[in-house]
Amino acid sequence: MLTVATLNLLNDLTFWSERAPLIVENLRELSPDLIAFQEVALPHNNAVWLARQLEDYSIYLCPYSNQRGDREGLAILSRLPVERHDVFELGSQSRVAQRVTIHHAGHHWMFVNTHLFWSPFDDPVRIRQIERILEWTPNHVHSIICGDFNAMPYYHAIKVIKHRFVSAYEKFHGHEPEYTAPTPLKRGPGLRNSARRTALHALGRITNHSNASWRETVDYIFVSPPIQVLDCQITMNTPSPADEEIYPSDHLGLTARLDLPVAGSNP
Repeated sequence: MLTVATLNLLNDLTFWSERAPLIVENLRELSPDLIAFQEVALPHNNAVWLARQLEDYSIYLCPYSNQRGDREGLAILSRLPVERHDVFELGSQSRVAQRVTIHHAGHHWMFVNTHLFWSPFDDPVRIRQIERILEWTPNHVHSIICGDFNAMPYYHAIKVIKHRFVSAYEKFHGHEPEYTAPTPLKRGPGLRNSARRTALHALGRITNHSNASWRETVDYIFVSPPIQVLDCQITMNTPSPADEEIYPSDHLGLTARLDLPVAGSNP
């Protein structure tokens, strides 16, 4: 079996000292073999800090392209031996994807982590990014693709990836989560956070036709069809016992337990 997890860490360190212990506690309990992080804060590199707290993980960092790479990136943490690490630029908002190749259960595997273009009204850009990731992911290799796709389940971009991959959460539950972002995490004062709150309320009125603030499912774990999904749950979803507005992140995490095909089976 293989356990994988994904979490958008939130590239805002305002409450990091309160959030970080929650992430460590959750991941120690879940004990994933592979972890995908999005919005790693650079140059601080909180993914390295998390890896040191968790121990026994190697870390593979992938800064975003262009100048954005100075302040934000992706990271994969692995407890399994990694044969190679590859990075792929997706364009549009400096987005990237990364993958590690591991040899496990008699197979070579690819574990892909990404964070796609953000705009609720421009799905074609995400479609092109997903198509590029699919072209980059060989059909003959068992693969897991996860991360923050910035696309709701009914978006065409998600339908494109589901032509070839299976959503682990949907496979196990029969439907996607109610939402994966945003959590009730407080974001502090300032013009930027005030503008964000206003935008989320406006987006909720537009997309959900209600006065409730926007929240949707945008985070996924996708697996090659031969991989059996034993379990997939929303994780890292509990606030701090000291403050109910402090969550591990503004995104919920996803964790899946997978049963890998035996050596000799084909994708």
